[in-house]
Amino acid sequence: MSIVEIFLLAVALAMDCFTVSIVSGVIMRRFVARVAWRMACLFGFFQGLMPLLGWLGISYFSRYMIDYDHWIAFSLLLYVGGRMVYESFEEGEEQHFHPERLRTQLLLSVSTSIDALAVGVSMVCVGYDEVSSLPLPLSIIACVSLLFSLAGTWLGVRFGTAIARRIKPERIGGIILILIGVKVLLEHLEVI
Repeated sequence: MSIVEIFLLAVALAMDCFTVSIVSGVIMRRFVARVAWRMACLFGFFQGLMPLLGWLGISYFSRYMIDYDHWIAFSLLLYVGGRMVYESFEEGEEQHFHPERLRTQLLLSVSTSIDALAVGVSMVCVGYDEVSSLPLPLSIIACVSLLFSLAGTWLGVRFGTAIARRIKPERIGGIILILIGVKVLLEHLEVI
């Protein structure tokens, strides 16, 4: 794979992070650098880690993970998104989905990066058969995800106030997470 191909792969993997970060920014309504950086670092870390785990696990667990990784990602995204939608219908101003919480950020980071396990498995097939060949592609994937997450959070905060006045961002965010989960599931089931 060339650097350009790795970069394009990284952009494709980072799109889920970007979308979730936009929704998180809309919900937060103000840019808090510490929160945005922590979320971006977690997204970058897990997007870089999952292909490594896929690469490492190809000899041991790949036949099991390939069969179920999409179901795990779908279930996590359905759970988080479903809770967001459900809680958005509750009366009162109390917000239940807190993208600034570490626990929420960890769950979102893991659930949006599980499909990257398959990327690690496929890396072996395209010539990355030595551990020494992995740092560059994994670093590019992690950095692109980090940058997309920061940009998404900023965009969500910047343009989300107008949106938040008209609709409940928690509801829209939940629907988006569910749709991402459905997309992951359908892609792996080869429906789309």
